[in-house]
Amino acid sequence: MSSVFSENFLWGAATAANQVEGAWNEDGKGISVADILASDSEKGIRIETEEIKEGYYYASHKACDQYHRIHEDISLFAQMGLKAYRMSIAWTRIYPCGDEETPNEAGLAYYDEVFDDLKAHGIEPVVTISHYEPPYHLTKTGGWSNREMIEHYLRYCRTIFTRYKDKVHYWLTFNEINILRVPFGILTSGCINIPSFSKENTEELRFQAMHHQFVASAKAVKLGHEINPDFEIGCMIAAMMQYPLTPHPDDVFAAEQNSRLMYLFATDVQARGSYPSYLKRYWRDHDIQIVMDETDEKTLREGTVDFISFSYYSTSCISVTQTAEAVGKGKAAGNLISGMKNPYLQASEWGWQIDAKGMRNLLNQLYDRYQKPLMIAENGLGARDVLENGQVHDDYRIAYLREHVKELKEALLDGVEVIGYMPWSAIDLIGLSTGTIDKRYGFIYVDTDNRSNGTMNRYKKDSFWWYQKVIETNGEVL
Repeated sequence: MSSVFSENFLWGAATAANQVEGAWNEDGKGISVADILASDSEKGIRIETEEIKEGYYYASHKACDQYHRIHEDISLFAQMGLKAYRMSIAWTRIYPCGDEETPNEAGLAYYDEVFDDLKAHGIEPVVTISHYEPPYHLTKTGGWSNREMIEHYLRYCRTIFTRYKDKVHYWLTFNEINILRVPFGILTSGCINIPSFSKENTEELRFQAMHHQFVASAKAVKLGHEINPDFEIGCMIAAMMQYPLTPHPDDVFAAEQNSRLMYLFATDVQARGSYPSYLKRYWRDHDIQIVMDETDEKTLREGTVDFISFSYYSTSCISVTQTAEAVGKGKAAGNLISGMKNPYLQASEWGWQIDAKGMRNLLNQLYDRYQKPLMIAENGLGARDVLENGQVHDDYRIAYLREHVKELKEALLDGVEVIGYMPWSAIDLIGLSTGTIDKRYGFIYVDTDNRSNGTMNRYKKDSFWWYQKVIETNGEVL
């Protein structure tokens, strides 16, 4: 059957270690930033704690117990037909505190086991090196706001690049590196000693931390290519696309500026190798001073990524000429950032507006700008799935994914080079911002609740069988 998709297209699905693995302190694993985020299921928030405390619930500690069920999960992924599995390595399984000279062999051996099993089932690993869980020990000296983090990260990279140089081909240096544009990003950067909503959590601090990550990413790309020239190493950004609410030129410009200042700058740095002029002006206008080493510009130029990956869930609108209340549109929810409601779009039960065409727009925008291969690293619908008689009828998720795959096909016909599609998520997992599992994304249902009560048994949803057919027909039967 002829297809728009190439024969080697990476049909996959995604997870993150801190949201699925559990086993937070087993086999020598150290404490990560994710491990000290407690959850309040009633308020739906995360609570920052300075240490593990009695009376708090830490969702990452058990998560979905994949650490003990990894072979069962990989077998299910193979049955679904996955060609790729986007996953992350838990940094603290390899370097428990982050500053050790010698890695934890038990952690390295675990991922050897994972990669060997994936290979046995014909599944390509796509590995995120740092997915929101730097070592907690390193936060005591400022996390990524401290330039010393670069060397800790590179030691970790050297270890896993060398250990898995014949087992992993695709790497992503940082997950959604541009999340530092919003206050919540201070947590994922390891600056845990600074509360998210405090005066100390400044734009300047977050940009400084991001600069250190950009330099670390560039150095990792160069290092990885030295260890194995065949490595494909990419960046990963969170798409925060907004449309102008009105055709007023000021609104159109505001939407363009939003794209530049919320996510495009991050790909400009990592794909082009330098900071764009519009960001430098923003820094001047907002009196943001970034401390850089004299070698950083050269480092960024020499460490550009091989491909660009991104997460895409929804879009919203932006206006500087109208208020949401004045036009009766209201606010739209979203991942990391919210905006005004788009009257032409429907929304999920969480208020995230569903915009499949927006993904095609984004794919064209990124490819036109960089002419580098693209990978959709996350895309999916969160919903309250109900397990009845061992089944989950998630036709709403199928509808969401079907429309996005249709627009992906159109982007391919537009001439965009897309190498993979990794819906979020392969199995249900705990939410990063809430630490709860009420909002489920997976093709596979996990029998657990917001306090890890349940059997942890896995059940195939209707979307599992739908995606199996999509992969089997290489995207022709939707």
